Amino acid sequence: MDNIELREQVAVANRQIAAAGLVELSFGNVSGADRAAGVFAIKPSGVACAALEPEQVVVVSLEDGRVVEGDLRPSSDTPTHFHLYRSFNAIGGVVHTHSPFATSWAQARRPIPCFGTTHADHFHGEVPVTRPLLAEEVGGDYELATGEVIAQTIMNAGLDPLHHPGALVASHGPFAWGADLEEAVMNAVAVEVIARIAYQTLAISGETGPIEPYLLDRHFERKHGPNAYYGQPLPPGS
Repeated sequence: MDNIELREQVAVANRQIAAAGLVELSFGNVSGADRAAGVFAIKPSGVACAALEPEQVVVVSLEDGRVVEGDLRPSSDTPTHFHLYRSFNAIGGVVHTHSPFATSWAQARRPIPCFGTTHADHFHGEVPVTRPLLAEEVGGDYELATGEVIAQTIMNAGLDPLHHPGALVASHGPFAWGADLEEAVMNAVAVEVIARIAYQTLAISGETGPIEPYLLDRHFERKHGPNAYYGQPLPPGS
């Protein structure tokens, strides 16, 4: 993939999260990586997702985080995306939003519990929440520290980042990712959907408990396990 194609895909993905209602104005960003080329492309700072054009997208080195292509300043969250790509080698796309329900859980500093199969289709358990950032982290390289605390949350719990493709940053909002850009956008949509459903579930019954482990496993494995059978098989040679 060349940088032109990558920038086009990232522009489309940013417009998609706006169309899905996950972001307002410039409150969010999407990046996509081309690991073979050693770069990722990301929305520029302060530009509305809904109006993003490919030529505005900024290309950044996966080696050292420097801008290698683009005339605009990259998103202020670029160090967060950079650290996630460096920490999770299997991911190819990262999405950050301030979608209302997921952000509400983040501000409450609560993980999103897995109450049912809608959630289990995308996450093999709760959507975790990070610890609050320390004053020195916020006062220092804040955006890099945000990436570090997300990676710590996933790695310290021994979670597979592709089985838990997102996290809530305490008092901030959701980050989601995936094996590629399309999957990252889908997971960002899923985070908001399950955040809303979990909120409504607790509004109906505050005593609701988590889904049974065997039902969680069945729903997750049928889409993501080694013998997955959900959806259509890929055509030969794809």
